[in-house]
Amino acid sequence: QVQLVESGGGLVQAGGSLRLSCAASGSGFSVNFVAWYRQAPGKERVVVARIGRRGDTDYADSVKGRVALSRDNANEAVLQMNNLKPDDTAVYYCNVGVLETTSWGSRQQIYWGQGTQVTVSS
Repeated sequence: QVQLVESGGGLVQAGGSLRLSCAASGSGFSVNFVAWYRQAPGKERVVVARIGRRGDTDYADSVKGRVALSRDNANEAVLQMNNLKPDDTAVYYCNVGVLETTSWGSRQQIYWGQGTQVTVSS
C-alpha cells in the first residue's frame, strides 16, 4: 500500500507563485509517473502536468511556460507554479502510478492524493 501526502496549497495574489509537493511512502513499490490534476468548482478534473520515470514532462496548454514539474527524488515530485492567475483557482490532486512488488508478483496501481486548495485572488 502506498500513501500520498500533498502539501503547498494556499491563497496567493495574481502573479504570485506556489510550490506543490507530492510525496509517496510505503514499501515494495517504485514510481512510474507523477501527475497533477486540478478541479475547479463545477468543472471536470483535468490534468495539469505529468512527469515520467525518466523525467520527461508534459503540460496542459493553459499552464505552459508558467509551471514546472520535477522529481526531487524517486518518490517525490514538486509542481512549481509561477505567474498564477485567478483561473488557476482549483483543488489540485496528485496522481501517482506505481509498480508494486509483492510476494506473489507485481502489479500496476494508481493512487490519488487527498487534494490541496489553490486560490488565486485578482
